[in-house]
Amino acid sequence: MTLDAGAGAPFADKTVAVLHAAWHSCGSYQVNVGQLLAYKALGARTISIAIMDALSPPAPSGPRWPGYLAATGDLPADARYFAAAPTSLLWTSLLLKDGWWPLIHGDQARWLVALAERAEAPAPLPAERIDLIHANHYFTLPFAKRLAPDAPLIVETQDVQARQYMLRNQGGFFIKPYATYDDMLAVELDWTARADLCVHINAEEHAEFRRLLPDARHALIYPSTPSAPLAEKASEIVIVASDNYANYVSLRWFLTEVLPRAQGVKVSICGNIDAGVKARDARLYERHLALFRGRVADIGAVYARAAAILLPTIEGHGLSIKAVEALSCGAPLIATRLAFRGMGIDPGALRNVSLCEDAESFAAALRAAAAGLGSEPSASAESDTRRLYERVFSPQAYARALAQAAAPLIGRRSASAPECS
Repeated sequence: MTLDAGAGAPFADKTVAVLHAAWHSCGSYQVNVGQLLAYKALGARTISIAIMDALSPPAPSGPRWPGYLAATGDLPADARYFAAAPTSLLWTSLLLKDGWWPLIHGDQARWLVALAERAEAPAPLPAERIDLIHANHYFTLPFAKRLAPDAPLIVETQDVQARQYMLRNQGGFFIKPYATYDDMLAVELDWTARADLCVHINAEEHAEFRRLLPDARHALIYPSTPSAPLAEKASEIVIVASDNYANYVSLRWFLTEVLPRAQGVKVSICGNIDAGVKARDARLYERHLALFRGRVADIGAVYARAAAILLPTIEGHGLSIKAVEALSCGAPLIATRLAFRGMGIDPGALRNVSLCEDAESFAAALRAAAAGLGSEPSASAESDTRRLYERVFSPQAYARALAQAAAPLIGRRSASAPECS
């Protein structure tokens, strides 16, 4: 990554720890990659600390670490560490009280905090001299506070997590009394307020956290998403989606309401959303088995071949990283307005975006895109969506904004940092 003149290297000779959940093949993982690249471009030595959101043996053992490690070989950190609450704590009384009991009532907020409070730091992580911790999601903060209590601390919220838990709980089995949104939000706000700077990745989230935590420092910094290859080999219509509940709801709407109206148009569905559909609705999965391609090793090749990218979003909160990836490749987009949530833009002003408000209009746009397959591809590098990506969501734009917000914290934990908006 190269930066404009004036950005400089404000983190030269500093070590920045990016603390994040041990997730992969999702938007949050791409956000973490962008953070590490930006800090490196700003002169820092970077370390990645992945924390497991379940009881687990130390990496690389256990059921989930091997898959995580296999999928994250491109993580651009100078050093990598892996933390988890050990399985030996399974039946300890404190975890039962602080974690398991809230969880069986649906309180995922307290459960994740309990895990982070008990996560063990692997050697030689405690010996690292950390000048700044950039933590992702409030539930990693208990670990951050134990690891380096004197280091300046940024938390990147990536949406109001209590909303995500309420969505996730719709597909789970819990017992009464059920944890409420307010219950989980209170836990989230309590930990978020302990950071020196709260970074938010979309305009709506920024406004809401400023209202909820008026005494905290806040910054709006749109995330960096690595650019997908330009769509210059237009040959297929694609959906790219990871497995989460909101994506499942949206894809189910597409498969049941839109596709039957599209007169047999062929669509390639890429990403591990296939596993989510299969687990939640096996009949739907079997009915459309030929469309699912699963996790694709070279997702860039998918974007390069995209004649159109579909964003049939009817559910979800927070900025959609997959939508930003789609912007970057410059391909024509067929999307609902909700796909652009949190971007602070009018997607209707983007000339290569077809905005669809219902299943019939979405299907009509899909039929039109299919009819155009094989024609000369559009100039993706000059498209409105590509220009928007370069101006707002590119690694260069992100590094400049991050330097402005985070550099004043180095060595001045109690100093006043400017608020960004």
